[in-house]
Amino acid sequence: MRRRARRLITAPAVLGVTVLLWVLLPLWLVAAAALSPLLPGRWRALRLLWIVILYATVDSLLLVIMFGYWLASGFGWKIRSSPYWEGLHYDLVQGAMWVLFREAKRVLKLDITTEGPTPDAYPGEPLLVCCRHAGPGDSFTLVHALMHWYDREPRVVLKDTLQWDPAIDVLLHRIPARYISPNPGEGEDLESQITALATGLDQDDAFVIFPEGGNFTAARRDRAIGRLRKLGLERMARRAEQMTHVLAPRPGGLLAALDAAPDADVVLVAHTGLDHVLTVADVWRELPMDKQIVMRWWRVPRAEIPTDRDDRIEWLFGWWERIDLWIEENRSAPSR
Repeated sequence: MRRRARRLITAPAVLGVTVLLWVLLPLWLVAAAALSPLLPGRWRALRLLWIVILYATVDSLLLVIMFGYWLASGFGWKIRSSPYWEGLHYDLVQGAMWVLFREAKRVLKLDITTEGPTPDAYPGEPLLVCCRHAGPGDSFTLVHALMHWYDREPRVVLKDTLQWDPAIDVLLHRIPARYISPNPGEGEDLESQITALATGLDQDDAFVIFPEGGNFTAARRDRAIGRLRKLGLERMARRAEQMTHVLAPRPGGLLAALDAAPDADVVLVAHTGLDHVLTVADVWRELPMDKQIVMRWWRVPRAEIPTDRDDRIEWLFGWWERIDLWIEENRSAPSR
């Protein structure tokens, strides 16, 4: 019931805002053009206006198309039980990502490069993908990379706050995904949810998890270190203090996924380029971005992953230390 109530608020709001943006477009253009010479950068207000209009329009179109799918599938009867309808929704995700990143590249001068294994390095093998969490839209960037370059169908574990975007809310309740809270309440068995999501991966699936549980900030880093100390894990806390660009990973979700998908290799992903963009003020200051996002991929064969729980936690921390070092060596300084 809460999901239906939320959608009754968010979906009409997004559709209404989109209509308002287009109806009053001449006024927005005049205002943005007038503001742009007063702000640093090249046509900053106009660029931001176009990205806002584009995102709202894509969101609205997705909602309309998915409503049509709901009607055509027998009022949603076949959507979650049919590979055909699941495939159509994955196509929607891939199409939306292609449009958004094409415009980000054109309007914001945002370039994405990948380093590491090539897309044909994983033929016919399920994957568990672990990514650092930092900067705006890094989950979108990872999903785009997996679908566009690696030809994968992602199964994503993501924060429950993203359900307030109605298109994301509807889409990810129709394909394999799980919304979780970084700080679950009593009685919430997140590991069971992750186990269910990671079970039955086929050759073109990629289970995606962000072990840090949230975007990197200095305050979250301090809280993560404090949480380790409260658990009596002083040695892990000291190791986490040495990592300056990532949060201490929470291993529970990945450990559950490793048990649920015993044949899947692990891919670890680091990225840098937008990790210093943390607030709305940062986003405004960085536009036009003219940035390059570098994504580094490492593949770990399953045979190299320990089987003991404690050894796996040590292994994960070791990789997070390696990712932290890579970020230090490749991180670009924020613009002033």
